[in-house]
Amino acid sequence: MFRGRHVGYLEGLRYKGKEHMLAWALHRITGLGILIFVGAHVIAAFFLNALGDDVSTTITTIYESTPMQIFVYFCVLYHALNGLRLIVEDLWPPLLRYHRELLWFQWLIFLPVFGLPAFLMLTSILSGGA
Repeated sequence: MFRGRHVGYLEGLRYKGKEHMLAWALHRITGLGILIFVGAHVIAAFFLNALGDDVSTTITTIYESTPMQIFVYFCVLYHALNGLRLIVEDLWPPLLRYHRELLWFQWLIFLPVFGLPAFLMLTSILSGGA
């Protein structure tokens, strides 16, 4: 627990290398990605009502593009699976002993569930579809 150590702000943000630090950072980044995507929807709706169709269409074109859709899919899926893992660890504290294994299990679920649809979307782009 707390040992009376005084760690500076920049030292506290320094990457320490283990899987849990990567999971922590990705959880924050994906949450921010979801927030930006939802914000783009709200801004597009505002511009549609306030300024007309041109600005709204431009914003909608950006967030409906396939690379943005893949990014949003990554954000939502990773954030959801990581959140579920955290809930499981919070509700059953003895599982904290297996924190590393739970992280690997999360990735074992995430990679095929994200990878196959992302691959199909990318091949659709490369073959000249959508």
